[in-house]
Amino acid sequence: MRNLRAHVEQSFRQRGLAPAGERLLVAVSGGLDSVVLLHVLRALVPRFDWQLGVAHFNHQLRGRSAAGDEQFVRRLAGAWALPFFAGRAAVRSLARTQKLSLEMAAREARHAFLAQTAAHFQAATVALAHHADDQVELFFLRLFRGAGGEGLGGMKWRSPSPARAGLTLIRPLLDVPREALLAYARQHRLTWREDVTNASRDIKRNRIRHELVPLVKAQYQPALARTVPRLMAIIRAEAEAVQAAAEDWRSRKPRPAFATLPVAVQRAVVQAQLLERGLAPDFNLIETLRLRPNHPASVDSRTTVTRKVSGCVQVTIQSAPRPPTRRLSTPASFRTEHQRLRLRGAGGEAEWGGVRFRWRLMQRRGDRRPPARPGVEWLDADAVGSEIELRHWRPGDRFQPIGLPAPAKLQDLLTNAGIPRERRRALVVAATAEGRLFWVEGLRLGEPGKLTSRTIRRLQWRWQRL
Repeated sequence: MRNLRAHVEQSFRQRGLAPAGERLLVAVSGGLDSVVLLHVLRALVPRFDWQLGVAHFNHQLRGRSAAGDEQFVRRLAGAWALPFFAGRAAVRSLARTQKLSLEMAAREARHAFLAQTAAHFQAATVALAHHADDQVELFFLRLFRGAGGEGLGGMKWRSPSPARAGLTLIRPLLDVPREALLAYARQHRLTWREDVTNASRDIKRNRIRHELVPLVKAQYQPALARTVPRLMAIIRAEAEAVQAAAEDWRSRKPRPAFATLPVAVQRAVVQAQLLERGLAPDFNLIETLRLRPNHPASVDSRTTVTRKVSGCVQVTIQSAPRPPTRRLSTPASFRTEHQRLRLRGAGGEAEWGGVRFRWRLMQRRGDRRPPARPGVEWLDADAVGSEIELRHWRPGDRFQPIGLPAPAKLQDLLTNAGIPRERRRALVVAATAEGRLFWVEGLRLGEPGKLTSRTIRRLQWRWQRL
């Protein structure tokens, strides 16, 4: 790639990544990729009239090395006369207290920092330095996990922030191989920081990077960084077309016969209904339902699922025998079960944890709320996200009801609300895909999902304890 700047400029213009004249926050770790991204965007400022800001997040996972990264980026921003914003969090402690993987806890904390910093900087866009080699590694990771078209489609050039509605994440280097970034850095005599953990073979992504990818390049396809991202773009477009066809079929009245749909669309129709009902869309379960109408398929000891000839999926849950009464002196154990829901289409319903949920998605701007009704809340659909988790209270959970200035221990909130100890661990909570609680049974709505003046889509959230 002879002229990286011209290539990135063309990507911005052709893909509409960021309008001219706006504020652009650049996430900079201090590594090769993000240093090159910042250098290129700074060089393009005269052409786009951007105001750049530099954001660095310290995960506090590598001791002095992490502190050195932060100091390096701070000095770089100062040398290039750019405003600098730093954030930090004890990610290992967050992962432990919130019962998240280290990767998920780091991602959640990082995106929360970027969202807060973008709001402070008054930027509507955050630039990330993911590149073509990252896409290749992600492709193999998801391929080995058995992902479908949506997963194999990889990262997008533009995507909404998982932490704040209205904030856009862009990836201007997504089709640029790492070797081109390295050549650019050497040409312009740039310096950067090396993350020693990138060499660890204990991490699966690193094994793919250092073992599998070099083998495939050497013996099968030298241009892997071009061919795989191209394949991912094709898969993504086709997966989006299948999802659109499934949604179109579900919205029709009358509907064409389910059996006449293409196989991929049949699978998407069944998958969407399983997700709406809080059931994991296992491939074998989808195929059983797709191929055997009116045949009950067991999900667990109490739950069966049936696909009617019409294409509608029905869930039957048998009542569990009432457990023997516990002595109040015996502490109840925390419940670890959970269900993922995909909020798609116009609406849906599910039953979980002894509660029936119904939801509707609609286009309506602003923060004006309808009159209050028991068992009904209105939320910002984009703030909540398209995938949520239903579960019970866990140790270390924190929740920020509307009006509270900061998150508090959920245990303290339940105590203050007068909810008996023996009932607390059976209460159902709802969390975003990043793990932020936005609804707790028996408490008022949380800050993460509240309607604001920036709300574009609304989620009507209804519940009833059975």
